[in-house]
Order: sequence, then structure tokens, then C-alpha cells
Amino acid sequence: MFSRLVGDFPSNLLIKQKDVAEVDRIIERLYDVYSADEDPWGMRMDRVASSFRQVWPLYKYFFQVRVIGAENVVDAPSLVVSNHSGQIAIDGMLLTQAFAAAVSPPRVIRAMVERFFVGLPFLGTWAAESGAVLGDRSNCIELLKRGHSVLVFPEGVRGVSKSSSEYYKIQPFSRGFLRMALQSRCPLLPVAVVGAEEFYPYVYQFKRVAKMLGLPALPVTPLFPLLGPLGAIPLPSPVDIHIGEPYYLPDSLSPDAPDKQIDEHVYEIENTIRRMIKRGLRKRRPFWFNKQVKL
Repeated sequence: MFSRLVGDFPSNLLIKQKDVAEVDRIIERLYDVYSADEDPWGMRMDRVASSFRQVWPLYKYFFQVRVIGAENVVDAPSLVVSNHSGQIAIDGMLLTQAFAAAVSPPRVIRAMVERFFVGLPFLGTWAAESGAVLGDRSNCIELLKRGHSVLVFPEGVRGVSKSSSEYYKIQPFSRGFLRMALQSRCPLLPVAVVGAEEFYPYVYQFKRVAKMLGLPALPVTPLFPLLGPLGAIPLPSPVDIHIGEPYYLPDSLSPDAPDKQIDEHVYEIENTIRRMIKRGLRKRRPFWFNKQVKL
């Protein structure tokens, strides 16, 4: 136990003294839930622990994350389905932190990430060792079979690569996540993230230039790329994570069902998250750059 708590001592430097014991307790519980054995996808529990410590100041103090509906998380493998927002993958990082910090028992949800992200220097390795996995159907199904919960963003890159005029407008969901849930026979857990769009309140997407450069998106803000990396620092918008009730698919529905039958449930999940966003926007905390959004 002692080595687990002090092995990442430098990571504790930005954690307020009153929170150190809570962080230590959560990490101990994670070790109780998850084996330290080798993970086929590269997750390392020591890296999960150090990442949890490093992200805590952002989660707790900078973005002041609140989790509403943690009691809806079932103690079984689930496919966590969320809207995607905020231009970069900060929402995924905060969701992963939330399921470890605010859910009982704590869990490491395995986030499905885009192929381009896996190949990024340093970040790709850090994400894999912290539990992220290439967004491949076979990976997702195998993780669910092994008892892990998996985080998916059915909007894909389209969800984060929006101009500010499209904030909180959900992009059409793909069908793949629903077929994966059917194949593994696990519940779907709808999640709505509110507050991440305001990380960068004024954004224009140069989609044509991004396509020419082979990039998934090219956001331009009043400060980025003008100020370089400094211009990419997000604003401290408070984030609310709303977790809905589990959605169980009918036993009679086959993973190979026609698209029309699959789409009925895709639209239901999509509309559930849309309603959760609407409610969340009405209850969000004050922030300088909050906008009135018509959905």
C-alpha cells in the first residue's frame, strides 16, 4: 500500500491537502477492483493511478466537475454512450476521471479513441497505459466480455469539430455502438456532458483546409493558432456530467438486424442524450461565456 501512495508523490503536489486522503482511498479501491496483471491493450494500474492524481486538479479545481446520476451506474459491464464536445478530448478524460472518482465501486472505463490519436507521440502511449483503446469493434466487444465498461462517442470526430454556432447540437449517431451492445448483451448508459463546449467559446472550423492537410479538424479561435500552444489552453468552464438510467435492448433484437430496426434504438439513445443536454443547460452553473442555446 505504501508504495502505491508515495510512488507518485510529485503528482500530489497540486492536490489540496484536504483531498489527498480521498484520492488515496479511490486509488486503493481501484487496485482492489482491477488486477495489476498484464492487460492485452497496454493498460497499467500504476499509470492509471498516476494519471488519476495528475488529472485530479483539473477535474476538481479547474473544471469543478459535478456528477449527477452516479447512482444509475450498474455494477456490471456497460457501454457508456456520451455526446462529444470541447474541440479536443478533454471530455473523455473528465468522464474517465468521473467514473473512478464519483461512482461506487470506482471503475476504469475504457475509452474508445480515434486511430489518429493512438499514433500521437507521448499522448497515444499515455492514453493506452491509462486505459484507452483503439476504437475497433473487436476491441470493444472483447473488453465488455472481460467485464470492463467501455466509453464510446457515436458522433465521432464530428462531435468535437464543430463551430461555435453548432455547440450542443448532437451530430447523427453511427449504428456501430448499438450493434456492439447487442453482440455483448450489455446495457447502454446514456451520458450528457454540459460545459465542455465553453472551453473554447468562439471557434470556426476550417474543414476544407483540414481535409487538405489530412487532419480530422482545424479549429481556429481568437487565440489559436495566434498564440501557439498557449492559445489552446481551455477556459475553466464548470462541467456537469449527467448519467442517465441504463437502457436495455430487447432480447429479441439481433446484432444482425436490419438497419431500420437498429435505428429505432439509436434514435432513442440519441434523443435521450439530447433531452439530458437540454435539462443540463437549464441547470448549469454561471460562467462568463455561457450562451443561450436553441436545440
